[in-house]
Amino acid sequence: MAYKWDSSLESGYEKVDNQHRQLVAAVNNLMEASLNGKGEKAVMETLEFLTSYAVKHFADEENLQLQFDYPDYFNHKRIHDDFKVVVGELVQQVNNEGPTGAMIDKVSTAIGSWLLNHIKGDDFRMAAFVKATDTRAMAEAETQADGNP
Repeated sequence: MAYKWDSSLESGYEKVDNQHRQLVAAVNNLMEASLNGKGEKAVMETLEFLTSYAVKHFADEENLQLQFDYPDYFNHKRIHDDFKVVVGELVQQVNNEGPTGAMIDKVSTAIGSWLLNHIKGDDFRMAAFVKATDTRAMAEAETQADGNP
């Protein structure tokens, strides 16, 4: 079952949304590679891309939170760190057992469902805060540029 990107997953902060689209696509690519029998090497390369892109995305998101002094940064980072452990364990299982259809289904489901829940909860809150803070900062800069206090 492929995951479908739709407007319910859009946080309104484009950089974050673009990366989320890439992550959803990577989960779908992993399932497709497994289902279409593209071979162990292709499945493992897709899994490698998915996990490395998730780590990059988490780092980008955490940097954004630091940039805007997001008040729930430490909790959000902990959630990311905990998930990286889970993904690491799943990847280790795939390495030990091989990228069987059942194993890839387990990995894809775990990552995909976690990702959708995380986007709709933690990431929506973070993106709303960053967007509001960014909008406020831009308005203040425009006011100062116009010579108004």
